[in-house]
Amino acid sequence: MTSTVPETQPTTPDPLDLEAVDALEFWVGNALQAAHFYRTAWGFDLIAYAGPETGVRDKASYVLQQGKLRIVVTSSLREGTEISRHVARHGDGVKDIALRVADAAAAYEEAVRRGAVPDKAPHEEKDDNGVIRKASIAAYGETVHTFVERRDYSGVHAPGYEPRSTVADPLPPVGLLDFDHSVANVELNRMNMWVEFYEKVLGFSLIQGFTDEDISTEYSALMSKVVSDGEGRIKFPINEPAPGKKKSQVDEYLDFYNGPGLQHMAINTDDIISSVEALTARGIEFMRVPDTYYEDLKDRFADLDLDIERLRKHGILADRDDEGYLLQIFSRMNQDRPTVFFELIERHGSRGFGNGNFKALFIALEREQERRGNL
Repeated sequence: MTSTVPETQPTTPDPLDLEAVDALEFWVGNALQAAHFYRTAWGFDLIAYAGPETGVRDKASYVLQQGKLRIVVTSSLREGTEISRHVARHGDGVKDIALRVADAAAAYEEAVRRGAVPDKAPHEEKDDNGVIRKASIAAYGETVHTFVERRDYSGVHAPGYEPRSTVADPLPPVGLLDFDHSVANVELNRMNMWVEFYEKVLGFSLIQGFTDEDISTEYSALMSKVVSDGEGRIKFPINEPAPGKKKSQVDEYLDFYNGPGLQHMAINTDDIISSVEALTARGIEFMRVPDTYYEDLKDRFADLDLDIERLRKHGILADRDDEGYLLQIFSRMNQDRPTVFFELIERHGSRGFGNGNFKALFIALEREQERRGNL
């Protein structure tokens, strides 16, 4: 008697197997000036441009890159457009957290099947460099996620864009590498709804959660949960305010942004001290924690060769867990409204988010709020 082994059925790829964050697109009041800011102050290279000179009649966009980071700054050339209305309501902010996928149409269709609200149906954009395929769904506030399929496109960014070269930069390179995570601020009692959205629609998992007891001071508090894709390539912490004696940083954001949106982006560097020194030389300012914070660090990191005095000098925070440690720092706001800022993070094994720094960071944020008269 012979027996047969059943043939192994091929596994169907998940259309929502996200490859990476493709780009963040900011909608801003003046894209030319914003591009200059991110080139000069943050050390990005200008790689592409779209506008009237390239056949785009209603807007101007500049594409900037550093390491694997890519950001796009876009402004309207006319009043009454979606972009101009967005900027009037929110100020400069992130409209699109674009996600790279193998098949944009399949990703969109699966996301909608799972309950996503459609934003833009699948479509193609073509030029001599090939075709790029896109589709987008709505997220929190007016933020969207665009699925971007690049496999048949060899151009610098997308059709309608022409390459641009950055002039020689006399300042030290900043050394930013890639997106680490992007943090959303949403309204009270809406955090769990958006956690469920990312779990159900994009297949993310809840990997960490913090209560108002974890992230609070005498005056204010917030709650936060972190969702991530299966490979840990894309991580989205989601914050909501918690009741307190005074206005929290999330409340302040919601007031000035006029609703939920992306609050800050954390960016990897493999040498945070050099990055901070380079950015400081370029005019970027960072939030500071009380000097007493560093006295505690000497004991917590006594077994590691960390130069605590250099961390103190630059205002860099440190935290550790069972997997390793990390260093992090937060910039001041990137625009006049107290809404969007950047975080730099250097990881040494730790996959956390600086849990041990929440108290010190909250105090620093409250100092900034008090300076603005918004605490």
